[in-house]
Amino acid sequence: MKLLNTLIKYRLWIGLVLLVLAIFVHREAGFWPSFILYLLAVIAIVGHFLFGPMRLIQTAMEQGDMAEAKKIVDSIKFPGLLIKPIRSVYYTLKGNLAMVDQDYESAEKLMKKSLSLGGGALTKQAEGPNKLQLGMLSMQKGDIKQAESYIRQAIRAGLPDSENNAAAYLQLCSIMMNKREFRAAKEYFRKAKSFKPTTPQIVDQIKQIEKYITRMPG
Repeated sequence: MKLLNTLIKYRLWIGLVLLVLAIFVHREAGFWPSFILYLLAVIAIVGHFLFGPMRLIQTAMEQGDMAEAKKIVDSIKFPGLLIKPIRSVYYTLKGNLAMVDQDYESAEKLMKKSLSLGGGALTKQAEGPNKLQLGMLSMQKGDIKQAESYIRQAIRAGLPDSENNAAAYLQLCSIMMNKREFRAAKEYFRKAKSFKPTTPQIVDQIKQIEKYITRMPG
C-alpha cells in the first residue's frame, strides 16, 4: 500500500527519468533495446495526467489530514485531462474540501459539476454522497423542499456506508419534524439509529433528537 502510494506520488518524475533513459539507450543501442523503457515512461506520464493522485487525496482525507488533501488537490494543474469518472471524483473531493472550509457556494458548484459529468462506475458511486451534500447545503440555505428532494435522490442512488445513511435519514427526520409529519419523522429516526453510526457529530445529533421525539404525537 505504502509502495503504491509512493509510486503514484512520484509517477510523473519516474516517467520522465525513464524517458531520459530510453532516449539514451535508443541512441546507444537502437530502438528495440529501449522499447520497454519508452513503454514504461509513457504509462507513467500518461497515467499521471489521466488518473491523477486521487488515491493519495482519499487516503489523506480518511486520515483527517485536510491540509495534505488540499495540497494534493491543488497539485492537479490540468483536471480537464483526467478521464471522466476520475474527474467526477476530483470535483467531489474538491467540493468536500470546500465544505470543510465552509465555502458553501464553491462546494455546491463543484458537487453539481461532478454530477453533470455522469456515467461510469466511479461517477455512479459518487452520485449518492454528492446529492447528500447538496441536500445538506440546501438545508443550510433554508430551501427545505430542494433539500428533501436531494436527500431522497441520494438514498435511491446509494450511500457508501452507515455514517452517510444515518446522516441522510436524520436530515429527513428533521425535515419531517419541520413539516409536522411526526409519524414519518419517527420512522426516519428509527432508520437512522439502525445504522449504528459512530461519528461523534451524528451520535450527538441522535441524542439531541431522542430527548423529545418520543413526546411527539403519531
